[in-house]
This record gives sequence, structure tokens and C-alpha cells, in this order.
Amino acid sequence: MRDPARLNRWHPSLGAWRQFDGTRFRVWAPDHASVDVVFWRDGAEASRRLEKSADGTHSGWVPAIEPGTRYKYRLPDGRLVPDPASRFQPDGVHGPSLVVDPEAFDWTDERWPGLPLADAIIYELHVGTFTPSGTFRGVEERLGYLKDLGVTAIELMPIAAFAGRRNWGYDGVDLFAPSQNYGHPDDLRHLVNAAHALGVAVILDVVYNHLGPEGAYLSAFSASYFTEARRTPWGPAVNLHGPRSEHVRAFFVENALHWIHEYHIDGLRLDATHALHDEGDRPFLHELASAVHAAAPTRPLLIAEDDRNCARLALSPLAGGIGLDALWADDFHHEVRRAVAGDRDGYFRSYSGEAADIAETLRRGWFYTGQVAPHSGEARGTDPEPLDFEQFVFCIQNHDQVGNRAMGDRLLATVSPAAYRAVSALLLCAPQTPLLFMGQEWGASTPFLFFTDHAAELGRAVTSGRRQEFAAFEAFRDPAVRDTIPDPQAEATFCRSVLKWAEIGGEEHRSLLRLYRALLALRRTAPAMRARSRREVVVEALDASTIALWRVPGTEGPLAVIARLSGGPAEVAAPFPAACGRRQWALVMTTEDAAFATNAASTPQVRVDYDAISVSFSGPSAVVVRGTADS
Repeated sequence: MRDPARLNRWHPSLGAWRQFDGTRFRVWAPDHASVDVVFWRDGAEASRRLEKSADGTHSGWVPAIEPGTRYKYRLPDGRLVPDPASRFQPDGVHGPSLVVDPEAFDWTDERWPGLPLADAIIYELHVGTFTPSGTFRGVEERLGYLKDLGVTAIELMPIAAFAGRRNWGYDGVDLFAPSQNYGHPDDLRHLVNAAHALGVAVILDVVYNHLGPEGAYLSAFSASYFTEARRTPWGPAVNLHGPRSEHVRAFFVENALHWIHEYHIDGLRLDATHALHDEGDRPFLHELASAVHAAAPTRPLLIAEDDRNCARLALSPLAGGIGLDALWADDFHHEVRRAVAGDRDGYFRSYSGEAADIAETLRRGWFYTGQVAPHSGEARGTDPEPLDFEQFVFCIQNHDQVGNRAMGDRLLATVSPAAYRAVSALLLCAPQTPLLFMGQEWGASTPFLFFTDHAAELGRAVTSGRRQEFAAFEAFRDPAVRDTIPDPQAEATFCRSVLKWAEIGGEEHRSLLRLYRALLALRRTAPAMRARSRREVVVEALDASTIALWRVPGTEGPLAVIARLSGGPAEVAAPFPAACGRRQWALVMTTEDAAFATNAASTPQVRVDYDAISVSFSGPSAVVVRGTADS
């Protein structure tokens, strides 16, 4: 069933859309005196001159143009280029665009209530490597598994059309068009509709700070899309403040709204917002947040990746903030990785991995709140105190922290299974919003490598650049060793990154999966897990390697996780926080229980004393205990 309320509210202003018995075309091309739309049907080519308006847009209605018609725009110099707001590029980024009618899809999610941020358990996946088919349909086939796991939202890495057959997605160039490598636009709609039927939200990763290096035609329509006044790692910055920037901003805002209205997407993860250079009085991100939050009654979420630890991004406008909903907070990952894997190259130099610093990160939301970071030599971060815990997205793995490693190795390839289980428990019992990276829950053996499929000359440059990135890392100072870094252009690099679902049949993987299911079920059902305010969460370092995290929800029974992340045998005592009062305590689980650990040396021993919970650890592990509710 269609959702008339959604469709009646949404009126695109760019691209090609059905109107009466034909199609309206509209493109912003202020640098050109004329633009023709050229279309092909029944084996014949025809064209129509669009009418130019004072704002630089060219538009026109063409009768009898049906969905499925291929078209391009012809510029005055004779170039034929795809629509920058194309809804689909069936023949690739250099081919013609396709007229698509989003209203033809029969939605059945009119009762979908949306996903409150506080209930989010996010599962990040790459469509091309999540299943052997590498398609939207393949993801849909696994929705039942994800629901049973305890996931409440899937986050799709960028799907905008890119050059070649394989890419992480951050080289997208047709931002309105789902990649033809993953399926038809209606396949994506079918995936979202099916997810909503199961109670699972869909978040989409979008990239507004740059376009990919091949197949990007925005500049063919106007040089004003980018500005040389500011540079980014990918070249000239997107023009968000200079002349004509109001049209550039409108283009990206419309892109966000189109995902919400035409695909019922529940939220957007904004890539590298620190690279959006904007000195205007009304920041672009504020404009985007206002438009997105008003777009649907389910109030879509906006989550930013931003390396500045900037609380203002997620503060409400009433408090002087930008109004985003949440932020990727990488300090937790970096501290944990330093603790259990010993990483010290690059930005890991700015982290100690000591339990005291991990506890501080859990208490605050991020570690750097304005102090100088040794890696950069510059002050980093702001006070996170005004933000709620759920506004921090924590992980122990994500696509960046795996894929940006030279060999794409996952955490479990480096640390002991016991340490992995312990940090997993800490992540899933923490009050921050957890994010899992595909396959993490069963300890997937497959790496997630950096892969591309660019044209030959560009591809060689990408391969060389990728290997040169690691020249400063101790393990790769020798050029011969750097040459062993997998070639991003090789198809084999991509194939190695595809998850092997048959692994779940092995007991070692199956037992880890049971642990994740148990922890996620606890997170969903235990009343203490609703204790998210700062006064209801107590975190302490018990020694250099052990952390106690308490969730104390008023009259409900409190819950504690005591996690030893590294080191050998130890006896630790976790004093009861004052808020806990006098209660009876029971052991819920340990990560070394037989159901979860086929290779456990021994199970931690727990005893409750008058004023503390004491645990005898034989090595890395975590225990979860629960107190009785007030009578």
C-alpha cells in the first residue's frame, strides 16, 4: 500500500519525475546558456530544449516520456552527460540516466513508528561484501538473522553509484542513484520495506564532503559546486559558503530528503563532516538537520562522523547547537584497541589503553575534551557533558578501523578470543549506542580490505597511494614489505572481503554468536539498561587492566559488568557505588561460560562481600551481575 501522506508532501525539484502524462526534467546549470534533454525510446533518439530560469535552472515537461526511458543532457559544447540528480544509472556512471517513478512501489510500512536513538543497536554492513550475491536482495535475505541477533538498525555503507564494479562507496558520483551493482532502486525499497516489517530501521551512509575521482559530472554543469578557497584530502572543497553556494547547499539537502521520502530511509550517517568547510552564519549542517527532522513524522536520525569531538554538533539549536542526533565517538575504539592489541602507530600514539583512560572515556563519551593530542600536537575536543550517552556511537570495529589497516585484519585476528569476548561485553553493556561491523558477532575470519575498480591509469595511482600511506608505520617502512599490501584494484582483494556465512557452523564461531545474542538480549530487556543518564552510570578502573561499569536505574535492579581486558590472573574488588544501596546480587553470565567460550581456560569466580563484588580472573574476561530491585 502506498503512503499518501509521504508522497503528497514530497515534491522533488531536481532530476526527472513523473508529472501528468509525461516527465519533467530540471537541472541547475547556471554556467550554460542552454541545456537539451536527449532521450532514447523505441530505438530512436529525440531531444527537447529546456527553458532557462533566472536562478540558473533549466527545466521542461516532455509528454509521453515513461519510466524506463534513458536520457542525458546535452551542453552547448555538444557533450552528452548524465543527470547529476539521476535516480538510476543502469549502464554505469558514464551511461544514460533512467526515468524512475518512486510512486509505483507499493509500500506496506505505514504503521512503522521509526526508531528512537535510545533503542538503536546499529549493524554496519557493506552491501557488496555482506552476502555472496552482493546485492540489496542478498541483504534482505539476512534480515531475519539480524533481527534474531538483536539488531534494531542496519547501516548501509554508501550505495551511491560509483565507477566500476566494486568500491567501498566513498567514491560515489551520482548521489541520488543506488549503484546498479547492487540492484534496481525498487530492490532497495523492497529491502527497507521488509526491514520495517521486522521492526528494523535502515540508516544510510552518505558522502557530502567530496565526489569520487571518476564519473563525477557536477562540475560540467557549474564550476560553483566546488571552491579552490578551501582544500580537503580529496581536492577542492564543496562550495558551502561562496557565491552561488545556496544552490549547492540545496542540492545536498534535496539529496538527503530524497532518500527519506523516496526510500523511507530512517536516518543518515554523514561522512567526515569535519571536511565540510562552512563559514556562513547558518551552518549547512544546521540547515540539513532542520530539513531532515521535519521530513517525516518518524523524525529521521542524523549521525555524524567527525574527528573533532565537537559537542556543539549534537546539541539542540535551542542550546546553541547544530541539531544533529549523534556522533561517531572513536576515542573508545582507540583506547580499547591500544589496550588489547597494543597498537601505537598513527593516532594510536595519543591513547594509553590504560583502564583509567577507558573508564574516563566511558564516563564522559570521549577522552579528548580540549587537551593536546600527542599525535597531532594540537588541542582536540570539547566538553561532552551536555550530551546524552546515547548520542555517542561506540564500536570496537567499523569499516574504517578494519579496512584502513594495511591488511584489513579484524580485531580477533590480533587479540585472544578471551580479550575479544571481554571488550564485546563492555561495549554492549555500556550506555552509549553500540555499533557492530558485519561479521563481528561470530568472529568472521575474512578481512575487510580496501578495494576499487577504477580505470587503468587512475587505478595504478590508487594502488601506489594506498601503499605509500603506510610508509610511516614501523611494520611497513621497507618498500618490499609495503608491496605485500593487497592491491585495491585486484578483484581477489574484493573477493577476500566477502563474508563466509558457512563459518557460523563451526562451534568456535557459533559460541561467540551465542554470546552476542545473549548480551544483546540483556541490553534490550534488562531494566538497568534503560539507565542512561550520567547520574545513573558509574565507571571505575579497578587496576591497570580491569574496569567496573555500573548501571543503577533508581528503584529497578542495578546491573554491573566487570571486565578484565588484558593481563594474567588477578583478584579484583569492585566496591558498590553509593547509589546501589544494600541488595542481593546474582551472577548473570561470564564471557568464559561454556556456552560462549569453547577455549576458556577457566571461568571467573565471583563472590559478594559486604561492600564489594570480588572477582578472581585467570585472564581476560568479563562478568555480568545483577542486583535485586527495591522492594
